[in-house]
Amino acid sequence: MRVLPHLSPACAESLRAALLRARFTTDGVRELLGPSAHAALGRGEVEPAFRAGREAGELGVLVRLLLLGATEPDAAVRAALAPLTPSDARDAGLLVPDGDGWRAALDLRPYADDDGEWWVLSDLDARRQDRDHVTGVGGASLTLAAATVRRPVGSLLDLGTGCGVQALHAGRHARTVTATDVAPRALAMARATFALNALDVELLEGAWLEPVADRRFDQIVSNPPFVPGPARVDYVYRDSGQDGDAALAALLRALPGHLEPGGVAQLLGSWLHVRGEDWPDRVRSWLPPGVDAWIVQREVSDPALHVGTWQRDAGLDLASPAARAQAGEWLDWMEREHVEAVGFGFLTLRRLDGASTDAEPTVVFEDVLGEVSDPLGPETAGWLDRIDWLRAHTSDEALLAAPLAVASSVVLETYAEPGTEGWAEVGAAVARMDGPRWRHEVDGPAAALLAGCQGALALGELVKLLAVAHDRPAGELVAATLPAVREFLRHGILVPV
Repeated sequence: MRVLPHLSPACAESLRAALLRARFTTDGVRELLGPSAHAALGRGEVEPAFRAGREAGELGVLVRLLLLGATEPDAAVRAALAPLTPSDARDAGLLVPDGDGWRAALDLRPYADDDGEWWVLSDLDARRQDRDHVTGVGGASLTLAAATVRRPVGSLLDLGTGCGVQALHAGRHARTVTATDVAPRALAMARATFALNALDVELLEGAWLEPVADRRFDQIVSNPPFVPGPARVDYVYRDSGQDGDAALAALLRALPGHLEPGGVAQLLGSWLHVRGEDWPDRVRSWLPPGVDAWIVQREVSDPALHVGTWQRDAGLDLASPAARAQAGEWLDWMEREHVEAVGFGFLTLRRLDGASTDAEPTVVFEDVLGEVSDPLGPETAGWLDRIDWLRAHTSDEALLAAPLAVASSVVLETYAEPGTEGWAEVGAAVARMDGPRWRHEVDGPAAALLAGCQGALALGELVKLLAVAHDRPAGELVAATLPAVREFLRHGILVPV
């Protein structure tokens, strides 16, 4: 029988002291294991980690006990966890007796970002098929954390906190943090995580936005149960209980009402690609008026890949009769709903403030498929700033009066094809070498205009010079140029001076 974790302040302080003394941190574990064993552990291959930690003293004991699922002798555990006793750890729900030793009842592992270290409690992977399984720091958590804007705010809501990963990050830039979840086990895990990290978070139980029905926040982050499928709940962490992407649609409609003017919501989500519909039109129909929105599609999966991915995520044997039956029901549902693919990505919403309520919201849908090496949080913050600037320079006259500069990370790429007389240039593009690596094809006049954008002259002056150089009417060049300039600005190719 599983128990809920409970760390008293004294227990949390003692455990924290033990983990720090043994260097059970991301750097400490990485140094102990070395690059090869650490990489192997990330692939689920535990033997190299066992071998690397054989002579590692207390840190080796904690790695084997908490990360590798081993049973460790009582004396070794007692020494590694001191001043916390094994019996106190058992009473807190962290350990269970196993013969003459102890083994972990929960997953407890270090987690860090560039600014510091935490520890996160979650359920063991061996219990992954439990309906209320609480996942740890997985790919979705990392994706959302990397895409979140990290600017100082007064209040932040972590909607569907799970084990509390997003709230840990939020504690760095929000004055107050509120976290909600529908699952009592998730709330208990998050409470223990926050206690271990000495973080003050308000925890509320309830479905979706019900626990904060009458409240507004400066920022909302959410890694909700976003996996589209039939209206059922096999696993609380992934299934909404609503049909298809209806839960995401309802959440997008409701979120802006819980934001302060100018407040930002960021969440992960999946949407259906339905035969005969464009997916941006589908998602756009869910957005209420008065919000800027940036929806970035990061992956697109066909129905078979979508079902198989989430069955593997649940730890199912895909060849078992039960898994095959579940997959069959899921795929039958997709056929009935005319689903051709499933998109996944992150969504950023901003409630327009009082001064901007009459302004036209900016709603943009983009594909950023494949690997992105840089975190998208700074890019999201920059996108919001650039949209504000463009809104203040809506008219052609205002834009032409502004001095602009090419961003420092932008390069001009030219490409050529072989011909009878050697290489012949056939095109060019400007590209950012950071963030999502935005890239735009440009012709000769556009490349010349960008080269002149060095912050010294207003855009209108540069267009006039370009018109003379290319013997074209200035008005014609303005009409041809400004739509591209706005796209360059939105993507950070050009920046205001």
